[in-house]
Amino acid sequence: MIRRVPKAAWCLAAIILLIAAPIGQGNYISLILSSWLIYSIAAMGLNLTLGYAGQISLAQGAFMGIGAYITSLMTLAGVHWILAVPVAVVGCFFVGLVVGFPALRVKGHFLAFVTLAFSALAVLVMRNEEWLTGGVYGLSNMPRPDFWLFTTASRSKVFDIPFSPTIKMYYLCLAVFVAHALLMYGLVRSPWGRAFKGLRENPIRAESLGLNTRRITLLAFAIGSASGGLAGAMVAPVVQFIEPTSFAVSHSLRILLMVVVGGSGFFFGPMLGAAVVILLPEFLRFTEGYYLIIYSAAVIVLMVYSPQGLMGLGHKMLGALRPRRIERNDFKQGASL
Repeated sequence: MIRRVPKAAWCLAAIILLIAAPIGQGNYISLILSSWLIYSIAAMGLNLTLGYAGQISLAQGAFMGIGAYITSLMTLAGVHWILAVPVAVVGCFFVGLVVGFPALRVKGHFLAFVTLAFSALAVLVMRNEEWLTGGVYGLSNMPRPDFWLFTTASRSKVFDIPFSPTIKMYYLCLAVFVAHALLMYGLVRSPWGRAFKGLRENPIRAESLGLNTRRITLLAFAIGSASGGLAGAMVAPVVQFIEPTSFAVSHSLRILLMVVVGGSGFFFGPMLGAAVVILLPEFLRFTEGYYLIIYSAAVIVLMVYSPQGLMGLGHKMLGALRPRRIERNDFKQGASL
């Protein structure tokens, strides 16, 4: 219990910092921070599928697109955003069940190809079904939520602090992000989470212990897909414009990079990876034309020396420091004797 208190304190401090982050900043900074929160939600879902259940998916971007289009179509039809989001999440959950059925027969890179094909199919449907999705022109002018702080007024004040619509949407993204993180934390700490880990480590042994590996595989895939749908539902009101190429295969690869860089199988890994992929290029823009080279080189070096990502690197550093502390304590005990 003592070890959990510092973690809770760090999390509380991080939330306070995130609440204060956009105050006094422009719309661009708020939009970048909102993108980081949205991608963190999608990456957490992929981390559950890949990092905990061991199932490779290249369709997370497609599920974001499905969630975004469902939310956009419903809000443009007059349905309130808060009612459209559950429909998008549940819809992506059931689509994930359908796509997850091939995961029962194929594994590894074969499963990656299956999800890759689904991602390409989803983009083709979004592009060709113009009567529904708007085709290559996409959908625009999606209404934003208009409850409490998130009113449709151009500017409002809370505690005499002016908030633009972009900052209001940031706080909405932050609220959804915190709620989703708490739900995911409870899931990975539950017996279901331990079952996901057992499926990843040794499927045969997990099945011999009585676990229904088929059901667990489908559940992991569906929950990860639902998280992608939730992230897509956040994209619609924040950007207010969606089109098919925004959810192409490169989009899924980007989310996969977030999970791998942050640390696959670590709870905070996707958040850290999303920060690297979204925020680091912005911090490196002072290097002008060299920022992409520096960013790419940093990622390559990290993957070479720490395949487990930044979280794995942090655990290695802590592991290297702990033996020294033990030796010092033993020395002190020996000296006292």
